[in-house]
Amino acid sequence: MKKSKLKALFLLVITTLSLFVLVGCGNSQASSNKEKTVKIGITGSDDRVLKAVAKKVKKEGINIKIVEFSDYSQPNAALDQGEIDLNAFQTVIFQNDWNKKHHTNIVSIGSTVIAPMALYSKKITKVSQIKEGDKIAVANDATNEARGLALLESAGLIKLDDAKVPGLKDITENKLHLKITPLDAAQTAKSMEDVTASVVNSGVANDSKLDPKTAVYREKITAKSKPYVNIISANKKDKDNPTYKKIIKAYQSKDIAKVIEQEFHGYEKPAWNYKVLN
Repeated sequence: MKKSKLKALFLLVITTLSLFVLVGCGNSQASSNKEKTVKIGITGSDDRVLKAVAKKVKKEGINIKIVEFSDYSQPNAALDQGEIDLNAFQTVIFQNDWNKKHHTNIVSIGSTVIAPMALYSKKITKVSQIKEGDKIAVANDATNEARGLALLESAGLIKLDDAKVPGLKDITENKLHLKITPLDAAQTAKSMEDVTASVVNSGVANDSKLDPKTAVYREKITAKSKPYVNIISANKKDKDNPTYKKIIKAYQSKDIAKVIEQEFHGYEKPAWNYKVLN
């Protein structure tokens, strides 16, 4: 009788342990299948393309959470501090300049779009109407200011020296004595009441409901535009993260290229297969 009781007790212990192991394995499997959330920072509120990407990767268990920032100084700081996982707002040249000035290790993990700047105005409709002493606004961060000045040079309004990242001091000719005023990029569109014309980034123009077709002058996109390709960025230590690579693969696809063409009517173009940039 005692042997029978001991045997029964032994079987009970074995059965109980087996149940714990099975439950543990079940929890482990559930944990491995758990959805991964990736926070991606952007500037402004234009998340049309990223939402399409989010829908694609959702099927792979990746939940993209879009975090909006109000100006260009915030997304890289947030990325460096670990408040977000990736950001998708900047150009190659902006990122390089940021790393140099802030001693960060932020890297590109994939290109997104090429989006030309444009000169907008509520007072004129063509460059030839700009007269002596007129005020022109440009973004005040170093790389966007340089890009804005290059646009003004391309439009025949000023001439620059051969500085790699030109600033106001690098203007060598300004025959109309234009008063070029640097402003925060987010303010360039809002300043149009106070200036003759303003050089506005694509994202800011979109948030301000400016129609690219009404622009006084648009930036020409050539092979020299490579530094102005928009990118998705990560901290260097995360550049090979497999989840992030899945997001890039989903972004750089034919169906997302179609979304970009449809949403921006050819104004912004997919940069990963934009032939002029190859």
